[in-house]
Amino acid sequence: MSGETDLIKLYSARILELAADIPHHGRLDAPEATVKRRAPLCGSTVTVDLVTDGDRITDYAAEVKACALGQAAASVVGGGIIGCTYAQVVEARDALKAMLKSDGPTPPAPFDGLEVLRPAQDYKNRHASILLTLEATAEAMEEARATACGSA
Repeated sequence: MSGETDLIKLYSARILELAADIPHHGRLDAPEATVKRRAPLCGSTVTVDLVTDGDRITDYAAEVKACALGQAAASVVGGGIIGCTYAQVVEARDALKAMLKSDGPTPPAPFDGLEVLRPAQDYKNRHASILLTLEATAEAMEEARATACGSA
């Protein structure tokens, strides 16, 4: 019974609020790069479209089909992603992974709102869904950078 109670606590009001209101949800008409990632264990998917001005994200959208935890993560990311550099996205991705897997520090601003997902540490089967948006965004930025380098 305590496992069920813990799971209910995991889905806090704040997580549910975030999941219900994802900034930049949807798709872009003319993205510079698009990456779709799927968490095999739970089936959550995130498709990230973005446009950069070289190293900073200038436009972004994410189509999110995930559990409330994955949606909450996408909401925090969507709220702070415009203007971020590749280095910031990678730092946030790596910090989120460390926070979930080894009780590492909260990801730095503008992604410090991901702290709300710290209770998910004990639910390893949810980690992939929570990481999807930052992983897809980092991959899309790599794709955009490769395209920019190829056209230079």
